[in-house]
Amino acid sequence: MTMNSPRYALANPLSLVLDKPAADFTRADLLKVVEARQIERVTFHYLAIDGKLKELTIPVTDRYHLDAVLAEGERADGSSLFKGMVDMGLSDLYIVPVYRSAFFNPFDEGSLDFVCRYLAQDGSPASFTYDGILARAAALFRKVSGLELQAMGELEFYLLTTPADRSYPVEDHRGYHGSAPFAKSGPILHEMVRHIASVTGAVKYAHCENGVIDPVRSDLAEINGRLAEQLEIEFVPRPVEEAADDLVLGRWIIRNTAFRHGAVATFTPKLEEGIAGSGLHFHLALAKDGRNIMRAPDGRLSTEARKLVGGLCQYADSLTAFGNTVSSAYLRLVPNQEAPTRICWSDLNRSALIRVPLGWSGVAGLARRVNPAESQDFVDDRGGRQTVEIRSPDGSALIHLTLAGIAMAANWAFGGDRSLFRDSGPLELAESLYVKGNIFADTELLKRLPVLPASCVESSRVLLAKRGLYERDGIFPPSVIDYAARRLEAEDDEFMNKRLSDLPAHDRLHEIRKIMHKDLHKH
Repeated sequence: MTMNSPRYALANPLSLVLDKPAADFTRADLLKVVEARQIERVTFHYLAIDGKLKELTIPVTDRYHLDAVLAEGERADGSSLFKGMVDMGLSDLYIVPVYRSAFFNPFDEGSLDFVCRYLAQDGSPASFTYDGILARAAALFRKVSGLELQAMGELEFYLLTTPADRSYPVEDHRGYHGSAPFAKSGPILHEMVRHIASVTGAVKYAHCENGVIDPVRSDLAEINGRLAEQLEIEFVPRPVEEAADDLVLGRWIIRNTAFRHGAVATFTPKLEEGIAGSGLHFHLALAKDGRNIMRAPDGRLSTEARKLVGGLCQYADSLTAFGNTVSSAYLRLVPNQEAPTRICWSDLNRSALIRVPLGWSGVAGLARRVNPAESQDFVDDRGGRQTVEIRSPDGSALIHLTLAGIAMAANWAFGGDRSLFRDSGPLELAESLYVKGNIFADTELLKRLPVLPASCVESSRVLLAKRGLYERDGIFPPSVIDYAARRLEAEDDEFMNKRLSDLPAHDRLHEIRKIMHKDLHKH
């Protein structure tokens, strides 16, 4: 970025002030901004055991104090931030700001904010923190493959409001890409997108999703009687470590924006029976030297991309331990709801666990086909936009751990230790699990496809049986696996569906809503 570079309305404000990209920010730059803008405080954000951002507010009183904090970070109590996972004897952690993450807080004009990393007593990345686990997994994949694993997430959520005018109602399952006056949440969604885009620079697009509930019926006063509209904000591909930070910041901004409008935003996997649940699908891409390599020269999915698919299939059932962490997640993972229940992959197919979406393969100049006056071609120097999408994770996902697990799946596929659970190589596994058409319409096909866990308790058992896939090479500490398993077991939901099916219809619906609504703000 230079003074002659184009300046866009939602570009990173700090980059515009400093006239450089965020990756080049230095401590001197940030000190200059604090002094020039008369910033009153610096706020550090960091991820705790519940998957939410925590914060530490540091008032700016003199240059020495600020310079020291930016250079060396601050201290925090790890046994409180990771209660139940970390012994009090290992409690102290350093929290150190990542300069490229710096942003003007959209909800506090006096604050300059940072995402931080946890460092241990000797200055090394803390072994048990979620950001450290993801960083190790991503580094291992780069070492094994020579490639960059990129991810982009789809944050689906419900925004619950009490609009004064409820005219122009929307029919059930007809909210997808809705516009005003049918969609009531547009202005709030636009504000969310503006903040996320200026903070992360990573928003691809936003739109209304299928789900509309009017009114919400619940025992919780926080949401009962409100209009619920399902929305989605999708991000652009970034290296997995950056993608995880972007998504966690996105959830923080969405909740804060909603709160300031007297609304409620929830990422809970399911809000009402028979109405679309909220997934957190991840699109994945492999890059070499900055270029997407997901397509071969002949237009088919590349060998590397098919290896990635095979790795995801190998890890899919155990990944639910991090991507589907509450009981209501398994009320979403049911047949014929555009949510997966079997381990398989397919082109364009939303009934499959892993989908290969349209990727502009074999076509170019599409706008010229509908705009005859256009004479210039678009030159794509990044190798295309092809991804593969894993559709099982939902709004209860621990984002950093889910992406760390995905990185381990990719590592396995590209030469990691296949002595663990090796039935076949990644290419053979991918070939055996490729499907066409709606899998739920083919009973014989369903019988041969491996199944995803049907409860938190089952997911816990799968994780413990396959813990070696995560603990190898020292990536996931045993304490993290044990903690995740305990939390899943505590849901005590193995016989949930049988218990619900034995209830009278009215009681059943009431119990289902209690299960769905107990985790409105879990992660």
